[in-house]
Amino acid sequence: MCFDLDSQPPIDPIAGGALDHEELFLEATDGNRFAAFRARAAEPNGAGVVILPDVRGLYSFYEELALRFAEAGIDALAFDYFGRTAGASTRDAEFSYMEHVQQTRLVDLRADVSAAAAELRRDDRVRALFTVGFCFGGRLAYMSATFGLDLAGSVAFYGRPLVDQPGYPAPVSVAPAMANPVLGLFGGADQAIPPEAIAELEAALTAGKVRHELVTYPGAPHSFFDRKAADFADAATDSWQRTLAFIAANTPVRPA
Repeated sequence: MCFDLDSQPPIDPIAGGALDHEELFLEATDGNRFAAFRARAAEPNGAGVVILPDVRGLYSFYEELALRFAEAGIDALAFDYFGRTAGASTRDAEFSYMEHVQQTRLVDLRADVSAAAAELRRDDRVRALFTVGFCFGGRLAYMSATFGLDLAGSVAFYGRPLVDQPGYPAPVSVAPAMANPVLGLFGGADQAIPPEAIAELEAALTAGKVRHELVTYPGAPHSFFDRKAADFADAATDSWQRTLAFIAANTPVRPA
């Protein structure tokens, strides 16, 4: 499990940093209707992020994270994966997520990511679009770099690079098709992602000439990006700062 449902992003709120936020429903090209949460920056810097949650879909952690991005000047939209099988809704502690995770298909996830990207791009405030994903969503963040969405970058928190399933290849397998810069963030004590897997991803990205940075935090577990994980506050703080710096570095300055 990636987070307890009472967890919060390890980022202090900034009063007045978010202009507004809303719950909304989006529709993919196949007609799937799904829940989303959007936060708009009071002082936008031109960047927008599509937040890709962990296996439990859209719940409070990712709504709070969208607000933290907006407070940093970045418009953000988090969305739910399970509209096709569980209906258009946000998720709570009672949601039996694994049965729905097992029914997800990459072609469907791609359609939903594309719809979320299109929603953010409806506003000309967003000049550069990024994906930022966690665990299940971290793996999807790598894959999103192959979706033809003209992304400015993808950030993956503890996304497994070697998981290969029918119809959903491993990120290392599609590295040559990644069309944007990638930032990968890992816990050194994450038993699901050993150093050998990270090294294999590094080699694949290098061979594919994908601009990238992979960072491992020694001793940090899976899901270190969590206010409750006080022992790993340094990793959480650094990963947040690296994410913001990555977004800033890949967001073009608006012409005078």
